[in-house]
Amino acid sequence: MAYNEFAYFYDELNSEADYDALYRYVCGELTAHGVTDGIVADFGCGTGELTLMLAQAGYDMIGIDRSEEMLSVLREKAEELGVLPRLLLLRQDLLELDLYGTIRAAVSTFDTYNHIGPLPRFEAALRKAAYFMEKDGVFLFDLNTPYKHKSILADRTFDIEAEDAACHWTNRYDEETGRVDIAIDIDYAETGEHFREAFSEYSYPLDTVCTLLRRYGLEPVKIADGEDFGPVREDSPRWIITAVKQYTQEENSDGTES
Repeated sequence: MAYNEFAYFYDELNSEADYDALYRYVCGELTAHGVTDGIVADFGCGTGELTLMLAQAGYDMIGIDRSEEMLSVLREKAEELGVLPRLLLLRQDLLELDLYGTIRAAVSTFDTYNHIGPLPRFEAALRKAAYFMEKDGVFLFDLNTPYKHKSILADRTFDIEAEDAACHWTNRYDEETGRVDIAIDIDYAETGEHFREAFSEYSYPLDTVCTLLRRYGLEPVKIADGEDFGPVREDSPRWIITAVKQYTQEENSDGTES
């Protein structure tokens, strides 16, 4: 999923998101685990609202996304805010992540990891994320829940109007797999051009997510509701998970050199 033409509608779709609350929660979790500076990656950064807030807080940010269009929007914002020197932008697929070194922390928000694919691809992406994490590094990411797929997103549509274009977003829920298939149609008023992008979201049981994290040395130390950042409920639409890396790549899970 690359969100190519959709990049310029992304911020409008997320206009009701409380980025200030998300930023406070993320910074609180990073600080609680000793990450107050250094290199932090934003996996699936999109147009980079959170990326820029963390850069302004003094972190050296790496913004990673598959969409060049998303990264272009982020680059423009960073230039306007004067934080481009604190920001490295990489166009990469999270399944082929290559950071050329380790990082102190990574964040990933707005259900990036739901888009990666069926469970084997999701596991592969977690393994890649863990590989580049320093010991005691923090991986903070969110996931749309199975409840949200079944009870909130299923068969819902969204219409977004911009100055020169209109966007129609359609969800279709597959109950057998728990997958949501998404189609985005964009029509430009002046040129008459039409674009369509299609992709899917996958959800995973929370116990499965925790098992996979531990498999690659990431201990889930806190799980909260991803909307209000309080305790997880049965009807939580999103989880936000804090996981801490237990060992370096030179150590095995017993802490001995491999």
